Amino acid sequence: MDATFPHSPSRRLFLKTGAAAGGGLLLSFNLPAAGRAEGEATANPFSAFVRIAPDGVVTIAATRPEIGQGIKTSSPMLIAEELDADWSRVRIEQAPIDAKVFGEQSAGGSTSTPDDWTPMRQVGAVGRALLIQAAAQRWKTPAAGLTTEPGFVVDAAGKRRASYGELAQAAAGLAAPDPKTLVLKDPKTYRIIGKPQKQSDTPAIVTGKPLYGIDVRVPGMLYATFLKAPVFAAKVAEVDLAPAKAVKGVRHAFVVDGGTELEGLLGGVVVVGDTWWAARKGRNALEVTWADHPTSAQSSAGFAAQAAALHKQPPHRNVRTVGDVKAALGGAAKVVQAEYSYPFNAHATLEPQNCTASFKDGKVEIWAPAQNPEDGRELVAKTLGIKPDDITLHFTRSGGGFGRRLMNDFMVEAAWISKVVGAPVKLLWTREDDLQHDFYRPAGYHSLTAGLDAKGDLVAWRNHFVSFGEGEKFVRAAGMNATQFPFGAVPNYALDVSVMPLGVPTGWLRAPGNNAYGFVLQGFTDEVAHAAGQDPVAFRRRLLGEPRLIGEPGKGDSFDTGRMRGVLDLVAEKSGWGRKTGKGVGLGVACHYSHRGYVAVVMEVAVADGQVEVRKAWAAVDVGRQIVNPNGAEQQVQGSILDGVGSAMGQQITIENGAATQSNFGDFPMLRFADAPDVEVHFRVTDHDPTGLGEPALPPAPAALVNAIFAATGKRIRSLPIAGQLA
Repeated sequence: MDATFPHSPSRRLFLKTGAAAGGGLLLSFNLPAAGRAEGEATANPFSAFVRIAPDGVVTIAATRPEIGQGIKTSSPMLIAEELDADWSRVRIEQAPIDAKVFGEQSAGGSTSTPDDWTPMRQVGAVGRALLIQAAAQRWKTPAAGLTTEPGFVVDAAGKRRASYGELAQAAAGLAAPDPKTLVLKDPKTYRIIGKPQKQSDTPAIVTGKPLYGIDVRVPGMLYATFLKAPVFAAKVAEVDLAPAKAVKGVRHAFVVDGGTELEGLLGGVVVVGDTWWAARKGRNALEVTWADHPTSAQSSAGFAAQAAALHKQPPHRNVRTVGDVKAALGGAAKVVQAEYSYPFNAHATLEPQNCTASFKDGKVEIWAPAQNPEDGRELVAKTLGIKPDDITLHFTRSGGGFGRRLMNDFMVEAAWISKVVGAPVKLLWTREDDLQHDFYRPAGYHSLTAGLDAKGDLVAWRNHFVSFGEGEKFVRAAGMNATQFPFGAVPNYALDVSVMPLGVPTGWLRAPGNNAYGFVLQGFTDEVAHAAGQDPVAFRRRLLGEPRLIGEPGKGDSFDTGRMRGVLDLVAEKSGWGRKTGKGVGLGVACHYSHRGYVAVVMEVAVADGQVEVRKAWAAVDVGRQIVNPNGAEQQVQGSILDGVGSAMGQQITIENGAATQSNFGDFPMLRFADAPDVEVHFRVTDHDPTGLGEPALPPAPAALVNAIFAATGKRIRSLPIAGQLA
């Protein structure tokens, strides 16, 4: 995993209790940002809280951004379980953004579940302990003799019971116990965790209630569009603003000089109107001459040619070597070589980038579908020359994130425009803006060589990876972890790297890095298995070997061969691996580890007249001892696999003359319902801390797909997208 996400803060809890408005219990807690002194808590009006009203309704704040991964439901489930709340009487509301109180409030890297697993349950346990203590005082009996049922405290004999609503006011006057002194529930007693729960926002979504950034309305709001150069970071050379200003409903049109940081405020032309359509018409009336920019010399074809030349030369540097690869390849009974590549790719969130901002009296208020809002706060403060504390941020639900909204360029643009025009502004990107000004998954080029001994065992593996960067630094999201499997399973291993300079913006796309490396590593592993004359599943089993941990325990790159063998065996069983298929039909397998999750996928495809039909996919998943919300978990696995299929089949961003040529879904095709296979999901529970599910199921999907195509046709797909290669 090459992605670098912000480090998780300390998850220490600072708890306090108090009376809620109108009576009841208010349980406030702080999850401090890293760097706060031990024991230093703040009384903050935006404290995270659990409210228990006199009528027994429990309101739980969801602290993370909801981008479709279901955390707005699953995190409150953790609190409600240990509180022993009646889930039918739980209400969920989005918490405000405040790093001083909540610590990290980002969504990325499938980290929300592992980071929230213990502290959120501790919050619920504290609330339950307070309610029991309140009942003990009321009944003048030891607290040890009391227990709870959903929404009630009861005595052991079952003679007395009091609702949480009855006890909430008394509990509010008690001091919160130290969470570390409380014993959390035995999973065997769970009533909420592990049970399928509907997503909290579903009714509002299907009835069209305003939830998303694109839905925000504020009094006096104007609408803005921002036209930027096709070549990234190029500035305006010449423009006549008069045609835009002449459009009815256009209020402002002006040039933004901008800077050179790709994630910041770039140069362009802004048009602001009473309606978005007026602003768009004004923008379309413009004719802009853009200044020359060095990136205009770059292209996808040029990068491919450079990579091919670099593969024939010694690598720029070695990242990791084990054993003597050269000698092992020289003595191998069979040597397998192949070159794999994949293109730049876009996030293509269904909700384009947008932000509403209101700048007034040196302060700015922002409503944004952000994945990483605190970084946005810092960027806006730096760009506008104001203090971070003078920026108020509000979460909105995101219509997809996939890593795109970890960058906050749209937030800076909206805040800047509002400051210039002196009014609240909603900035809304067009679909063309979104595809042509993304932070793309970097392209990559791999020259792979493997050596097999006379028994068909893998004895050497070398990967010369050509990526983007300068010197020993990669551009964002373009690096590769040297401990990607089969590291540790082959006695002679080397990862070599060469880099090319890049002016195209790059960023983290769902399962960063791994979304491409899974295709490369598992595609080539399949080739090696066939060269060894072995069944692809059997070959992987031999390669994984006996259960053991490769890497340091607890580290992100540690790899448990037993857990991977477990999901591989499970998916083989559920898919009926080894069964005969008809002509033009094939089964393909792949397995990959990323984001602390182990996933194996089998796909069945049929190929006829150059067209691929993905008939079905099976997935076996190991993300630890607990699936918090099986309903949401299954959807995340299914969505990840469908995402992987869609991107592999036809998606790419092609750079020509320094600009992206794709502009909309007509030339950047999304997977359609008619082409989406059924995805059957099976979870394998193991005794490890649970982790997230937004990403780990995606990486093996493209590899399983191309391996199935090989089984059906005998043709290897070594570059993505697949479209056009089977004609």
